[in-house]
Amino acid sequence: MSIRTIAGDCLVHASGHRERTVRGRVLAMVKPDNTVLVHDVDGYQPVAWLTRPESLSITCDPLWLVASDGAETLRIEAVGDVAVDDHDATAAGTPVGPCRCGGTLVRSGTTVACLDCAERFGLPSGASMTDSTCDCGLPTFLVDRGERFELCLDYACGSLLDAVSDRFDREWDCPNCGGALRVLRRGGLIAGCERYPDCDTGFAIPDGTIGGSCDCGLPLFETANSTRCLDSACSSADAA
Repeated sequence: MSIRTIAGDCLVHASGHRERTVRGRVLAMVKPDNTVLVHDVDGYQPVAWLTRPESLSITCDPLWLVASDGAETLRIEAVGDVAVDDHDATAAGTPVGPCRCGGTLVRSGTTVACLDCAERFGLPSGASMTDSTCDCGLPTFLVDRGERFELCLDYACGSLLDAVSDRFDREWDCPNCGGALRVLRRGGLIAGCERYPDCDTGFAIPDGTIGGSCDCGLPLFETANSTRCLDSACSSADAA
């Protein structure tokens, strides 16, 4: 991926709710998601910008950029000398360890990416990185889903679904029909009744560890903010 820069004497016109026209020796950046930011020498805020526009077109001789998103439009026109360059760029994040290629892995939100190759890995919510390394050479992370699991960044070494399923599949009974609750992936992880579609009972498995049983028979989870039943709507847990 790359960031394109446009530096020089430009006329910048923004229409829409931030309507203005300015001219100056500015630096414009076009990011991989087509976001356009125009900076001058004053302050930290761009003098004009358009975030993730629906359309973007650039011609280079002469320079003419048009970005549009509904009623919002940003136009940049060269009126003097202008330099256009492309710069290799990556995500910026917290270093978490080495990649298998020898590069550096960084974490940004729920994504871990290598600065030197194309490797990218998704993290489940609530995950924290460790100082340990998997046999494959990648760092590991910890995540709580009923109990604490340590897993490799590469799900080919063992997925969260497999770990939680091995531990909790059929561990609990459906409170509505008595069937076993299976560990399934439906967006996130759920405990869903084995008798589906005759019984459509299902509960999202929360971030947390099991700390007892609810009066309804389902497990109680100790989460970062509270103690709650697997069934988030359970009134027995509220009473407890």
